[in-house]
Amino acid sequence: MKKIPNQSIEQVFSVPFSYRVYFTEDLFSVSNRLFADLVQGDKVPKVYVVVDEGVAQHHPSLIGAIETYAAAHAEAFTLCATPLVVPGGERIKNEQEYLQQVLKATHEFGIDRHSYIVGLGGGAMLDMVGFAATIAHRGIRHIRIPTTVLSQNDSGVGVKNGINAYGKKNYLGTFAPPFAVINDARFLQTLEERDWRSGISEALKVALIKDASFFVWIEQQALELMDKGDPSMQELIFRCAQMHMDHIASGDPFESGSSRPLDFGHWAAHKLEHLSAYRIRHGEAVAIGIALDTTYSFLSGMISENELKRVIDVIIKLGFDLYVPELSGDSLIKGLEEFREHLGGELTIMLLDKIGHGIEVHHMDPGLIRMAIEKLNQFQLANSKA
Repeated sequence: MKKIPNQSIEQVFSVPFSYRVYFTEDLFSVSNRLFADLVQGDKVPKVYVVVDEGVAQHHPSLIGAIETYAAAHAEAFTLCATPLVVPGGERIKNEQEYLQQVLKATHEFGIDRHSYIVGLGGGAMLDMVGFAATIAHRGIRHIRIPTTVLSQNDSGVGVKNGINAYGKKNYLGTFAPPFAVINDARFLQTLEERDWRSGISEALKVALIKDASFFVWIEQQALELMDKGDPSMQELIFRCAQMHMDHIASGDPFESGSSRPLDFGHWAAHKLEHLSAYRIRHGEAVAIGIALDTTYSFLSGMISENELKRVIDVIIKLGFDLYVPELSGDSLIKGLEEFREHLGGELTIMLLDKIGHGIEVHHMDPGLIRMAIEKLNQFQLANSKA
């Protein structure tokens, strides 16, 4: 028998992705046509809305407002069911029954690739709804309406979707841009102080690794940022969202390599969330992770003591802790290996070589990490006595 030689066929193609982030207020006021104009097309599409339980509780008229809005703009879209209310926070990413609820709805209500699934809530809920939208029918158009500072300036404007599995954060997920993102400033006004503050950590992160002038602005506006009546938060959200989107377009949006510049402070943050059974919220964990990696950068001789002091002072001024009991012991350091596995290859950690510029390293010294943790403990104790 004649042997068949090895053969191959290669095809290379590219697909352009485009989406917009809109900024508005009182999105579901009947007079605000933004949403209706966004989804209106040649045919009247179906729209299915999933709402974060916490948002529904703080805005008791929201479900009725969505239904009234849909009735007033029936020429633009059809609300195919009463909005589904689901829990927010990490619970929704840990318990897959909520993912199944959304997937089942796509079957029951005939939601297809010409329809829209809308997620309205915090970052964790948006992650789950986005994941459901990308795997049903191999992709249903998805609109995100983030309702926290953290999701409006960071996770909600990105291209990541996912849920937790096997005790690991975002183990199951997809990279898929949303059809659009709508930031409604009114939703932020009902946030607890803890959630209002948490989102600032992601802005601090991106400023430290990309834009020294933005860091200086946060330094100067730290107290104003804690005032819900001050317009500085809207400027922070806009600037941070813009930088986040610029990064997505700059090279590796689907993270096929091991580089994760926007994960500065996150290797420790992800582990802290898990170690605390998510008592420590993501933004709070990121603030501690930033403090840890900035301190490590100082101990490694990469930044000056003055730069370290400036970063620590801002984190304190914003009301974040620097040290929590979960930092002690070796459990946190084990998170480095888990982070390497998450990257899918070489360990790549973003550190600082000056404020406004990050540098990637491929190894961290466990001894220096422990020294950095102890230094954070000392900073925390000194601050509590001040």
